Amino acid sequence: MKPNSTTRTALVTGAAKRLGRAIACGLAANGWDIAVHFHTSELQALETVDQVKAMGRRAVAVGCDLSDESSVLELILRASEILGPISCVVNSASVFDYDDASSFSIAKLNVHMHANVAAPILLAQALHNATPDGDQAVVINLLDQKLYNMNPDFLSYTLSKSALQTATTMLAQSLAPKLRVVGLAPGLTLVSGDQSQSQFDYAHKQTPLGKSSTPDDIVDAVCYLANAKAVTGTVLVVDGGQHLTPLYRDVMFLPKE
Repeated sequence: MKPNSTTRTALVTGAAKRLGRAIACGLAANGWDIAVHFHTSELQALETVDQVKAMGRRAVAVGCDLSDESSVLELILRASEILGPISCVVNSASVFDYDDASSFSIAKLNVHMHANVAAPILLAQALHNATPDGDQAVVINLLDQKLYNMNPDFLSYTLSKSALQTATTMLAQSLAPKLRVVGLAPGLTLVSGDQSQSQFDYAHKQTPLGKSSTPDDIVDAVCYLANAKAVTGTVLVVDGGQHLTPLYRDVMFLPKE
């Protein structure tokens, strides 16, 4: 299948598995061709490609280390050479390693900042440069409800997501009208780290709506933001109201019911 004048193509980072894969497949189901970014998970990325193709959309897997500036700057060009112009970038890939005030180090912070902040900014820069005058593209940055409901866990991760939230506003200001830049802040969506299924099930229900976000909820929000031509420089929180319930620890450490 070749691109045509109505083809829409999205690059989804971290699309080899978990939420990134769900977003890639959700966009494909809504008519998007997909560039599936991966770092080390090539086999899983190819599985995502097969799933997208099974929906009748075009897809390609593109590997990139998000800590490598030159590789990040080439990512959109590499994808567009195969799929045609990219008009949406979803920054789903994220480093999520534990630290706190006692275990913090510059090295840990740098790892999070490179992947979670610098790479999305570079991809926005590259997308802006690749978008013709008169056209408009969109960058969707995945953030975290934790930014509205602080606790001391995951210090470097939280700092990086806070910086990305600020970058979302600044990029929306500086790259308009060619680019819309928006944020999407999920709640607890998938089992993470050492969390048990029972801990996840309990924590997932601790919201005003009785459940936090599901992958389908996040996909619906991504598809909305990808098409919401009057929305830029803002963050959509999709978490069942999780951010309205203060916690003294990260939800990963809540007890099982």
